[in-house]
This record gives sequence, structure tokens and C-alpha cells, in this order.
Amino acid sequence: MKNRILIIGMLAALALTACHSGHDHDPVAGANGDDGHGHAGEIVISKEKAKAAGIKVETVSPGEFSGVIPCGGKILATTGGEATVVATVPGIVRLARGITEGSAVGRGSTVFTISSDKLQDDPARQAAIAYQKAKNEYDRAARLVKDRIVTQKDFNSIRSAYESAKTAYEAYGGSGSAKGGVAVTSPMGGYVKACLVKEGDYVAVGQPMMTVTQTRSLYLKANVPERYYGQLGAIGSAKFKTAHGSAVYDLRQMDGRLVATGKQTADGSPYIPVTFEFANRADVAPGSFVETYLLTAPRQGVVSVPVSALTDEQGVRFVYVQTDPTCYEKREVATGQTDGERVEIKSGLKGGEKVVVSGAMQVRLAGASTAIPAHTHNH
Repeated sequence: MKNRILIIGMLAALALTACHSGHDHDPVAGANGDDGHGHAGEIVISKEKAKAAGIKVETVSPGEFSGVIPCGGKILATTGGEATVVATVPGIVRLARGITEGSAVGRGSTVFTISSDKLQDDPARQAAIAYQKAKNEYDRAARLVKDRIVTQKDFNSIRSAYESAKTAYEAYGGSGSAKGGVAVTSPMGGYVKACLVKEGDYVAVGQPMMTVTQTRSLYLKANVPERYYGQLGAIGSAKFKTAHGSAVYDLRQMDGRLVATGKQTADGSPYIPVTFEFANRADVAPGSFVETYLLTAPRQGVVSVPVSALTDEQGVRFVYVQTDPTCYEKREVATGQTDGERVEIKSGLKGGEKVVVSGAMQVRLAGASTAIPAHTHNH
């Protein structure tokens, strides 16, 4: 009887420690590849299923982690980086072939043609008539002003009218007809940001038709809550994330530099502006609102994990720690600051532990499943 009790005790002890042995947990489960629960808090997933589910781990290693000021921000075009194409004459718009939003355009290249051949009152012909009339008047006044038959004041007025008529006439190419159309060119090379008119629209002189932008560099304008005023001097760089994607962009990898830090809030605003310039290597357009993480002085010896390692249950944060190649343990952690890519762990993890950084949701589902436990202690 004593021998039987001793044997049962030894088997129970082996079962409780099986998850840390690196061997199969149960002859039947190992053969079938089934996953499930081991002893309390233990989640068992075979190596094959973990690989298929994309489960990956990272060894925790305390290291450098910058202080973070979270805030909102906006991407802006750099000064001189945008230009507006305006109508030089009135008429009907025709777009150059292949011109759409996002198209590349060269400086001086034709983006529109404006024609007046379908208008009842042809402005090109009217401009030619007005020019000829103004020229005749100017030539006459130029002869008479020498003999003081026309006063200098009247002559200056006539000359001004002539120059205006000449400019309007030359805008149509110096002809009495605009049937061929007047070419409107881009004042700079870049990309079409916005087309403000469409084929067949009527435009007046000076009407905006298109915005062209250069994408060599952009501004990130962060709006910092005034409670962080004392930390503004420690800001060195920033990261940001757009609303339409999960990618986090690091200005340190995009030739980013701090160009301006506000000294006070704007009128009627509780925010202080902080502006960076960076090379546009991100899939982001001027005018986009972004989630911004301003980076301050770095701290050493900080434990951190990728954002993807965390799961949330009713406001409580958890990670999954790999205790051996097929066993995982759910662990509650206390989090600190985040830079959008990694999260500071204040407690719950220590250096050397292996944390699931990809596939945490699959491990969570495995832990919540009703699968038959891989270990059994019934004898």
C-alpha cells in the first residue's frame, strides 16, 4: 500500500513539471498534435501549430527607451513646396492628356488648354480688337504729346490702357483667334495634388485650376498639450502613425529635424506647436492628421515589448510568456509609456523571459478553448 501511494505521488510530481521538461506532455496528445491546457494557467500549443499560426517570441532584454509625449499632429507641405496653377485667359478647359491627381508634371509642361471657340463672344477676338484700338490710340497720343496737344497725364492713362490690352492680346498667343487653345503650364515640377476644375468647365482669368506639390520634404506639426510645457526642451525627435494604417514612421530614419518649438499656446488654443521637417519617405499626404509620439531624453534599463505583444481584457493588460517550446503562460503586466511601436513594462516581466510578440491573439484563443487538457492527472 505504501509503495502504491509513493508511485502515485511520483507520477503526480512528474505531471506537474512536465511543461518545463521540453518533452511531449501526453503520449496521446503528442501523437495527435492536439493543444489545450496543462496545469493551472498553462497553455499548450504544439510547435507545428504555433508555426502555422504565426506565433513568434522575443527574449525580453532591458535597454534604452525614450521618454514620450503623446499628442495629435498634422502633416503640412513645406514652404514653397506647393504652387497653384491659375487660368491666364477666360474660356473652356481641356485637360492635357494623362493629367490626373497624383500625376507627375514638369516645370513648364502644359497641364491645361483654355479655348474660347465655343463661346458666343470670343474673348480672343475681342482682345485682338481691343488691342488694336488701344494701339492706335497710343500711337496717336505719342505724336500729340510732343506738341503738348495731349497732356502728360492723359498720355500716361492711354499708355496704361494700351499695355493692359497688349497683355490680354498676348495671352492668346498674339492672334485674333483662340480656336487652337491657350496652353496653361505648371510653374514648378512635382505632382498634381488637386485638380480644381474638370474637362469642359468655364474659367475666368485668375481662377485656380490645379495645385502642384513637391514631395521632397514635409512638415510634421505636433500640437502639444500645455501640461507638457516643462518637457519641451527635451524633445529630440518624433514618431507618427496615420489614421488609415498601422505603420509607425520614425523621423530619425527620415532625415527628420526639429525646426521650431512654440514658447506659448496660440490664442484660444490649449496647445503649443512643435514643428519637424522630414524627407517624405512615408505613404502620407499633406493635410493628413496623425497620431504623434514626441521623443524626449532616453532612459536606460527599461523593459519594453512590441505593441503587438499586449492583449487587453476589461482594461487589464496581459502578455503571453513562453515557458518552454510548447508551453505558454498568461501574465498580467503594468504598462508605462509607448512610442507607438513598443510599450514600457513597469512590472510583470524580467530580462531573459520569452514573450509572444506575434500571434498573441491565437495563444489567447487557445487558452480560452474547451480542448481536452494535454495533461491528465487521473489515475
